[in-house]
Amino acid sequence: MIASPARLIGALAITQTAGYGILYYAFSVFITPMARDMHAGVAELTGAITLAVLVSALVAPLIGRRLDRHGGRGLMTAGSALGAAAVLAWSQVQTLVQLYLVCAVLGVASAMVLYEAAFAVIVARFDAARRARALLAVTVVAGFASSIFLPLTGFLVDRYGWRQALVILATGYAVTAVPLHFLVVRSRPFSADTDRSVVGAALRERPFWLLAAAFLTQTGAVAVMGVLLVTYLITLGHSPVFAATVAGLLGVLSVTGRLVTTGLQGRWPVALITAVVFALQGAAALLLPVAGRSAAGAVCAVVLFGLGFGVSTIARPALLADRYGTTAYATLSGALALPITVAKAVAPLLAAGVAQLAGYPSVMIAVAAACGLGALSLVAYDRRGRTERATSAEHVR
Repeated sequence: MIASPARLIGALAITQTAGYGILYYAFSVFITPMARDMHAGVAELTGAITLAVLVSALVAPLIGRRLDRHGGRGLMTAGSALGAAAVLAWSQVQTLVQLYLVCAVLGVASAMVLYEAAFAVIVARFDAARRARALLAVTVVAGFASSIFLPLTGFLVDRYGWRQALVILATGYAVTAVPLHFLVVRSRPFSADTDRSVVGAALRERPFWLLAAAFLTQTGAVAVMGVLLVTYLITLGHSPVFAATVAGLLGVLSVTGRLVTTGLQGRWPVALITAVVFALQGAAALLLPVAGRSAAGAVCAVVLFGLGFGVSTIARPALLADRYGTTAYATLSGALALPITVAKAVAPLLAAGVAQLAGYPSVMIAVAAACGLGALSLVAYDRRGRTERATSAEHVR
């Protein structure tokens, strides 16, 4: 049975929301009760989820090749089952070593079922005219994963304890994601020769590495702001409640930014739209040390930065598919995901060190520089594309 496009989008929206909510965001709720029961420090426990992110990055190229060869049904179904089993095993851990092993498995499962895999399925299924709206629909819904699952997980922990809460979440994820991935996602044929030729050509091209530079630098900047924003706002003199509330705008604004970006794609190139958004984020990072001590200035800077918080999520698959087609999309996406995800995991740790040594304004300057570099890389990418199209048209004439 081949599911309709609407069913596919709906199913992926549900599984991505549940996947991010349970396999990633819920971890923060469990830190305090785990620290108490396992007699471990917050840093030691946080290292476990960092390991999960790094493992997902390491296996991304392998997962991408598998998706191009066989499609998403088998991989995402197995990944859902593996993720549910890992969360269930998490409920039984007694030591840090056991927790780290479980989180390594969570990293593998995440690479098999979250955005990278879902986007590969969408790119393979939809033509260019419908692809942007399909990506938008899935990411808009999944953008509320933290808003749904953080309070839900908190309620479950308060009501049943953290171990039983994990059992409930594992069961819920299994009965939701496994059947949806099996019944709605489909497999696809594969041409090994085409896959290798497309990938080889892309890796030899400058545009591919311009995309890598753009999204690596901006992802690192976004990760830094996501982790350190609340602490910096408190350092600027704001109350913890105000800081947390303002930082909470980032999730809502990421949805807004995706809506605006998708709406503008009919008028301007995706690369240039994204470059402008990255540049605005850089300006916001510079504005925060200057005007962030006032409530209005802090809100203005966070809103400006937040509009670009989720834009790269939909811009990267659109740019990859537009330039290289769908045959080897997942392989190329996995190749990009490796350094980008490593940047996401490592950048906040480096920024925390810079903050201790040189202060938060230096961190904001580095964030602005990273966003600016990302914008310039996308402008160069777009200019290269225009030159190639002009040369091609000249040859045709």
